[in-house]
Amino acid sequence: MQQPEGLFFTKEHEWLRLEGGEAVVGITDFAQEALGDVVFVELPAPGTEMAAGKPFGVVESNKSVSDLYAPVNGRIVAVNEALADGPEAVNREPYGAGWMIRIALASVDDVKGLLDAPAYDAWVESERAR
Repeated sequence: MQQPEGLFFTKEHEWLRLEGGEAVVGITDFAQEALGDVVFVELPAPGTEMAAGKPFGVVESNKSVSDLYAPVNGRIVAVNEALADGPEAVNREPYGAGWMIRIALASVDDVKGLLDAPAYDAWVESERAR
């Protein structure tokens, strides 16, 4: 698997990209592939406070409905409103147009608890081996 450089990952298959004191969050290519065709994404309103590890939204596909988990603590400053009419962007461009939320981080140090790309790839391989 090739992950884009500079991303952090969770074991629940969310990715995070730092942009100053904010972070952009979405689901990984592995997650979107496992889900199948994404047909609906439910995201919270801007201003919502998030706690790391807690659900912040839902993604529905032709196979299942899955919770989305906050990778860090913070406040949502923007959501990808284009997903309301075009949820398939999550499948086409999970690391680009399929982003989900932008977070004002409570602390940049929160990313220290996340996986880097090699650690995430190893996690995915262990999941596949099960």
